[in-house]
Amino acid sequence: MNLASLILLLFFHHSFAAEFDSSKPVELKGTVTRLDWVNPHAWIYLDVRDEKGNVTSWGCELGSPNLLLRNGWSRDSLKAGDVVVVTGSRAKDGSNIASARAVRLADGKRIFNAGSSGDQPQ
Repeated sequence: MNLASLILLLFFHHSFAAEFDSSKPVELKGTVTRLDWVNPHAWIYLDVRDEKGNVTSWGCELGSPNLLLRNGWSRDSLKAGDVVVVTGSRAKDGSNIASARAVRLADGKRIFNAGSSGDQPQ
């Protein structure tokens, strides 16, 4: 990695507290539309249906792919169409973005993120 790439990576990377509010927990049950396995943060995209049947799209930030691998994830952990429950913290600006702390798969297995928030599995 050259110096210019490193500077760009550091510029675009942010701390948890800069974007997310730990006092605004979310639990999102939805259908995975996409998993982006990219640096510096991977992302899960979900369609979440409310009690009235309305669908809202959410983006859930994860840690880096390297961190995810160390926590039991792989590129194939989630596929479009999988139903999951994501727990985490909502974006400070109220948008449909969250920092995912853990993801519960349909079989009940939980995969922990411990990403930019620094939270450890409970």
